Amino acid sequence: MSETNVETLQYRFDGPEQAPVLVMGCSLGATWHMWDRQVPELAEQWRVFRFDLPGHGGAPARPAASVAELTARLLATLDALGVQRFGYAGCALGGAIGIELALRHPERMASLALVAASPRFGTADEFRQRGVVVRTNGLDPIARTAPDRWFTGGFAAAQPAITEWAVQMVRTTDPGCYIAACEALAGFDVRPELGRVGVPTLVLVGSDDQVTGPAEARTLVAGIPDARLAVVPGASHLVPVEQPAAVTDLLVHHFSTAWQQPFDTGQTALPAAPAAAVPVAPPQPVPVAEIAPAAVPAQAAGPPDRYQTGLKVRREVLGDAHVDRALAQADEFSGDFQEFATRYAWGEIWDRPGLDRRTRSCVTLTALVAGGHLEELASHTRAALRNGLTPHEIKEVLLHAAVYCGVPAANSAFRVAQQVIREETTPAG
Repeated sequence: MSETNVETLQYRFDGPEQAPVLVMGCSLGATWHMWDRQVPELAEQWRVFRFDLPGHGGAPARPAASVAELTARLLATLDALGVQRFGYAGCALGGAIGIELALRHPERMASLALVAASPRFGTADEFRQRGVVVRTNGLDPIARTAPDRWFTGGFAAAQPAITEWAVQMVRTTDPGCYIAACEALAGFDVRPELGRVGVPTLVLVGSDDQVTGPAEARTLVAGIPDARLAVVPGASHLVPVEQPAAVTDLLVHHFSTAWQQPFDTGQTALPAAPAAAVPVAPPQPVPVAEIAPAAVPAQAAGPPDRYQTGLKVRREVLGDAHVDRALAQADEFSGDFQEFATRYAWGEIWDRPGLDRRTRSCVTLTALVAGGHLEELASHTRAALRNGLTPHEIKEVLLHAAVYCGVPAANSAFRVAQQVIREETTPAG
């Protein structure tokens, strides 16, 4: 167990001390126990290293707001153990870490397996909205709906113990770390870079995954030069739990045949004490998963400029849907203004380091109240929630504005903000 500083992660080892190291990363809301059913067979050939995301599974609650930061913490943990080269299998957010490793640290990678992964997870709006819901209501609404996202309906009904385990696993995650992980996924988009992944890659997905399904898997396979696809029938998002035997067989075959170059096992560590393991389901028939190669080169991204920087910041703050509407409505008359606003308001002012985004949201809300710009106030109330302000803090901003901008202006602002907050903080479903 490693808890010495903010740069390391909670981990455990299983398997022979001198075997090559296989690192396994988890999905958002899950702990290393999601891999319990794969470890016994994998540990016959590899030194299996599992880690928990910050605030998951009792790990220290030290939020990391980007996939790059999570990757840096993982490498710091492995460096401290002397592990230089390793194979990697990651599910969902754990898969994003695997792609980041392959892109930024290819010299460390021997082979890669991406499970229920994507080069871009939904839209940034979806994950920032989830963060708003958690910040306002806690993790219980997310926990109660986790089985619907993770498992097929038949499996959830037939395996109530595993379903309850999933709910409790999410419920006991640190909310701040969960929100930060949502921000990490919101900012993750490596579609233009997939062609630079240079290690043998297995892309594995459940046929019924509604979160990152076969379409996202095929995008990965099309972009990564040496990638193969395996679709597991009868499985949803948390496919290692729902179809453990099929996933184990696919991982053993991939890492046995695609491991590149000699390995460096590094030093060893004592296994962590097991806790809250996945309930064991009755044996199930192993589904047949077909593996097929595909390779289509990806195009490289051009260098960013102030407009591109502004567009990125504008989307992060206001959301893709809002920005897409504004740009779609632009024509020859208004197009120059949209470019001006994107380049200077968002690429210059909002991107300046002097104030954080929470503070900029407070200033913006007050200015909009003073000017009576209620339409803009609605979009910036949503932005304030995405930037980390709570409904209570927004209320305090509007109360403060009432003193200096006038009660009638604040009265109108409260009506607008109240409606937006109701819409944004009501859990889905």
